[in-house]
Amino acid sequence: MKACFVWAAVSIGISALLSAMPFPVSPYKKEVQQVLKEQVLKEAAWAMQQQPVTVTAETCVRSAGGKHDFYSEGDYWWPDPKSPDSPYIQKDGMTNPANFTAHRLAMIRFSRIMGALASAWRITGDEKYVKQALIHVRAWFADTATMMHPNLLYAQAIKGRATGRGIGIIDTIHFLEVVQALLVMENTRSMDNNLLATTRQWFEQYLHWLTTHQYGKDEMNAANNHGTCWTMQVAAFARFTGSDSLMNVCRERYKKVLLPNQMAADGSFPLELKRTKPYGYSIFNLDAMTMICRLLSTEKDNLWQYSTIDGRSIAKGISFLYPYLADKDKWSYAKDVMYWDEWPVAQPALVLGAAAFNNREWFNTWKQLKHDPQVEEVIRNLPVRNPVLWVE
Repeated sequence: MKACFVWAAVSIGISALLSAMPFPVSPYKKEVQQVLKEQVLKEAAWAMQQQPVTVTAETCVRSAGGKHDFYSEGDYWWPDPKSPDSPYIQKDGMTNPANFTAHRLAMIRFSRIMGALASAWRITGDEKYVKQALIHVRAWFADTATMMHPNLLYAQAIKGRATGRGIGIIDTIHFLEVVQALLVMENTRSMDNNLLATTRQWFEQYLHWLTTHQYGKDEMNAANNHGTCWTMQVAAFARFTGSDSLMNVCRERYKKVLLPNQMAADGSFPLELKRTKPYGYSIFNLDAMTMICRLLSTEKDNLWQYSTIDGRSIAKGISFLYPYLADKDKWSYAKDVMYWDEWPVAQPALVLGAAAFNNREWFNTWKQLKHDPQVEEVIRNLPVRNPVLWVE
């Protein structure tokens, strides 16, 4: 019982913290809901019919972990045609369709369900969406028969080379809208405060693993979008659990590491432009940096307005990529080796950037882009798919 009182206090503190943050405001909140209402309610109707599917629903014989351990395999690794039984070889940018993806897909499905239900609750106020969401939360984080262990020891494995890698931490970016959905719904009448406390404890354990295990340290120090996504995830989960210290760590990494080391003076991301999918990776990294600003900005430390001494900032990043989001034919760099035709979609950098900087042009472009992508690779690289949860 004592733990419940502690977590209740933490919950109240988090709510107060969130209400004090300089989040994007109207008229964009109302407009976003108007643009997406029909889609949100359709997706929520689907979500209301879904039963939980967690990592325990399917296993892979190649996993070194157990039933409750998340497992995935490196996307760009393939059997060696000269010797099929030898370790896999890399084909950068080329996804192997035979790799095990069931756990990643289950996590994405969970994120879809939570995002849709919380968005529908925000639009309608109907408590049925909260009740349905809690069924899935319990299965993933509390039910000992179906819950996932709070680590990624076996993510992005490579047959014959690694049982897991730090690079696999990027797979849990899809928990971003899970925790945001819970924050949006936490003060509803139907919220189960004991389950919410248990879920926060799960994410505390996961944060400890992300910040102390060597895989987590490797991913934190990754020079490209992986380092950005580590910061984005830790920021989101620290915000959910009320860890001011970790949120401060993430703010400093954004200002002192990510911006100066990843963004060029013109706002581009040179490390992403060198990849085999320069367009998609640039968009992905920009979205992640935008989310860091959305998650961590305060009145005293507003990352939307932060700029390095030589002028690198999130505004410059969005401004650099915007012309290519509005008209991809202007892209003067190499085309992506796969999924070139599927990008862009309604990127969160556009709608959140528009709200933060009151940029109507960015917002209008966001409105015109695709809001319900169906291609698996696009969804995988679009962890923020429900702007109704993010534009306040």
